[in-house]
Amino acid sequence: MDPGMNQLLKWSIENTDVSQSDPTSTTDPKASRPSGRPINADALKALFGGPSDAELMKQSMAAILSPDVPLEEKLVAFDNFEQLIEIIDNANNLDSLGLWTPLIGLLAEKAPDLRRMAAWCLGTAVQNNVKGQDRLLALNAIPILVKLAVEDPNEPVRRKAVYAISSEMRNYQPAADEVVKVLPEDLRLAGKVDAGSMDAIDGIVDRLRQINPEKDS
Repeated sequence: MDPGMNQLLKWSIENTDVSQSDPTSTTDPKASRPSGRPINADALKALFGGPSDAELMKQSMAAILSPDVPLEEKLVAFDNFEQLIEIIDNANNLDSLGLWTPLIGLLAEKAPDLRRMAAWCLGTAVQNNVKGQDRLLALNAIPILVKLAVEDPNEPVRRKAVYAISSEMRNYQPAADEVVKVLPEDLRLAGKVDAGSMDAIDGIVDRLRQINPEKDS
């Protein structure tokens, strides 16, 4: 049996027991009842025919990648995608759904709004998520994000790239080491950067935020 449906069955049994053990449940509709175990949203969607979060994530990415979908609709799909991966279980499903590679690939899109949203989603996916941080590092996305943060002519793109870099480095030493390695020399801090030090990470982030490619060129 699907794990979500199994949880739904347990939820139904538990809440039926609560109702039967409550003598006021059928005679006093205002009587409070124990809340019982929270129900699994994906199990409900499966029961009533709605798409799961995984399906919604794949549908959103398909719309973003489709040459037939106008930019405005791609951005709506991207916004939905970002909200879905705010849930850490959904972010961790990026790997099994094969969505990491296309998401990173969108950092190279011609449209600045698509680059911005891709960086935003990457930052969301790895924030306080070691599994996500590990995947982003393994897929060699850090040099791409640093290049965007330093060189992209679009300020909102640079800001979201910095957000993704910040999320990737915090409390994850391998990523902090990689960021320092690919940073331009004039942006590096002296000595080794401790990923657990908020002051050290903020020092790098602040330097990246101050970059203006047009002004500095």
